[in-house]
Amino acid sequence: MNLSKTTLATLFIVASAPTWAQDQSELVARGNYLANGILGCGNCHTPKSADAERILEMKFAGAFVINEPGLNAYASNITMDMETGVGSWSDEELIRGIRDGLRPDGTLIGPPMPSPFFRDMSDNDVRAVVAYMRTIAPIANVVPTSEYTIPLPPAYGPPVGEIADVSRDDPLVYGTYLAVTLGHCVDCHTPMVEGRHDFTQTNIGGRIFPNIFGLDFTAVSRNITPHPELGIGEWSDDEIKRAITQGISRDGREHIPTMGYSYYATMTDEDLDALIVYLRSVPPNP
Repeated sequence: MNLSKTTLATLFIVASAPTWAQDQSELVARGNYLANGILGCGNCHTPKSADAERILEMKFAGAFVINEPGLNAYASNITMDMETGVGSWSDEELIRGIRDGLRPDGTLIGPPMPSPFFRDMSDNDVRAVVAYMRTIAPIANVVPTSEYTIPLPPAYGPPVGEIADVSRDDPLVYGTYLAVTLGHCVDCHTPMVEGRHDFTQTNIGGRIFPNIFGLDFTAVSRNITPHPELGIGEWSDDEIKRAITQGISRDGREHIPTMGYSYYATMTDEDLDALIVYLRSVPPNP
């Protein structure tokens, strides 16, 4: 049977379309899992009511506020609104914003945006997040400009190049990727000195967040090292998982609702297990 070039091209397009659609669907699904899970994007970018509940009709529209010495920062609107959100940003500009912490005009996105940790996010994962972001409905919401009295660097480092996926074969390597890069646990659980993390005290807690989310309480991050008395060294895996996903301490106390417990509750058991491998690997500092 002889087929014309036009017929062959049509057959190729029809045959290829389902594969492309499946790949895109899988990419969006992965981005959804990350953004609404370990990344906890909505924990900062979704406004909260007076009782710390997320205002879902304003999902990702910004206005999270963090007050610390040297900064009064607001999370931006990351919906696809063209005027007040990031709808006009290209995919590459969104990737640069997430990993390099730079806006399209080259200005720095300051803390608490954890770009210094997101810099190690794999190419596939960051593209998945962007693919999911494109599905977020546009919401018009003007967010105040963040104010900093601490010096901000022009950039967090050289431009991020290509980053391969992290293998899941080694639970510690993968758990470190989950905890440090994606979950940026060390961001809140490591003390700050003059606006910079003191990584000699990684995960010992003690960082103070007054009126976090604009709510009327102060949060203090706890020691999540394996220290037997002051950390979580004596906690079982199930107790650690309950604290991460439900915000309930080993003794049954409820934690202040600042961590993204509802986000972490969507994590797979495989990811939670790897995260715990990382937590047990760091030095047990008092």
